[in-house]
Amino acid sequence: MKLTKLLERVEYECINGSVDVEVADLVNDSRKAKEGSLFFCIKGAVSDGHKYAADVIAKGAKVLVVQNEVEAPRDVTVIKVADSRYAMAMISAAYFDYPAEKMKVIGITGTKGKTTTTYMIRSILESAGHKVGLIGTIEAIIGEEHIPAANTTPESYTVQSYFDRMVKAGCDCVVMEVSSQGLMLHRTAGIPFEIGIFTNIEPDHIGPAEHASFEDYIHCKGLLFQQCKLGIVNMDDKHLEQVLKGHTCRIETFGFSEKADLRAENTKLVSRPGYLGIDYTAEAKDFHLDVEIDIPGKFSVYNSLTAIAVCRHFGVSKEDILKALAQAKVKGRIEMIKVSDDFTLMIDYAHNAMSLESLLTTLKEYHPKRLVCLFGCGGNRARSRRFEMGEVSGRLADLTIITSDNPRFEKPLDIIADIRTGIEKTDGKYIEIPDRKEAIAWAIHHGQKGDVIVLAGKGHEDYQEIEGKKYPMDERVLIREILAEDAAKGK
Repeated sequence: MKLTKLLERVEYECINGSVDVEVADLVNDSRKAKEGSLFFCIKGAVSDGHKYAADVIAKGAKVLVVQNEVEAPRDVTVIKVADSRYAMAMISAAYFDYPAEKMKVIGITGTKGKTTTTYMIRSILESAGHKVGLIGTIEAIIGEEHIPAANTTPESYTVQSYFDRMVKAGCDCVVMEVSSQGLMLHRTAGIPFEIGIFTNIEPDHIGPAEHASFEDYIHCKGLLFQQCKLGIVNMDDKHLEQVLKGHTCRIETFGFSEKADLRAENTKLVSRPGYLGIDYTAEAKDFHLDVEIDIPGKFSVYNSLTAIAVCRHFGVSKEDILKALAQAKVKGRIEMIKVSDDFTLMIDYAHNAMSLESLLTTLKEYHPKRLVCLFGCGGNRARSRRFEMGEVSGRLADLTIITSDNPRFEKPLDIIADIRTGIEKTDGKYIEIPDRKEAIAWAIHHGQKGDVIVLAGKGHEDYQEIEGKKYPMDERVLIREILAEDAAKGK
């Protein structure tokens, strides 16, 4: 493709060579550069792509997109831009002939609820006859293909390549999670969002390699509403006004507030052995729908209410909405696994203090006989998370089973000791079983009538990372193995 075509929506200065050249492919990893490549020199948190200019030129790269000066021979084109990440997003869109403009793109941002809401929206729209692509924390879905995710919002080139494949697969819509990092790093630049959604915001992702402050986190979330036609937002969130500062889109609201355009009323908890859910009435002007969700908690109302708000703009029937909500399951997000008629067992991705507190507080509202929480913490991550999660579980759960998660390059017993330190700040009861399968088996074998048992931290993950290697470990598989072993023993 001609470089002039790729640069048609980019402000740039050609400081070396000519723009009248052909580009074979786009790369931002120097190891992938080859003859005719365009290489983006990206300044990252860990490395600076400008340092690899000579390497990619030696491999045959003919175009460099830079924001700092580099040395290059006369036959290599150097394009100077203000921000090479932003340029990468715009050039990638042009390279794939702007696929986002051929679909309706729905973007979801917020601290919690993004993943579940994306699956709910996809389920509802597909039940109404749309073909819907998905990009999110767990995976990207293109037709029948499921691609495991490395980031909530991938790099811009990957996003555009997914869009291109979605268009070719016949998708007319795509729903995607839009992280604050994705917005800050221009991974979604140039995407004409049909609808932007704000679920909620709490302090998170604040640190040296992420956001400098909560205010910066809020600002980055709010960028989505300067890039969409319609914003559908949670009216109950106390930071909503800050999130919407500078917005350029139309706004609709949802929530429990009487002032919300779409609101939840008459909320009731639903509980029976092996099942926790919630039902409510969704009300708006000229709209009334009685809804039951088989996912517990107030946040399930928010997630489903958001999905309903979006799908009303696609003319989806009430029947299709209800049918799809009943079928919308998200792997590892309060995923109930039937193992007994006496107690409820579930898997959830809660892997920090905030998400664990939200989960356990929600489950306590169902007044279980005992709330049992099994979890571990990842190695080579902030130690403070271990103390905090231990303290949360000790305070809210009737029994904590401390086990291993992804120890990485640390010793599991050292991580467990840190979690214990947090629990011992409370009066909570706990036991330690380092082997995760043994811990899950203990929880199942000691489950009592009326218990709610939650396996926290792994969620959708199907591996355990130990000393740089990922070993297969899916909690659903472990549970099946435990039940099969029990059956063979005649238990």
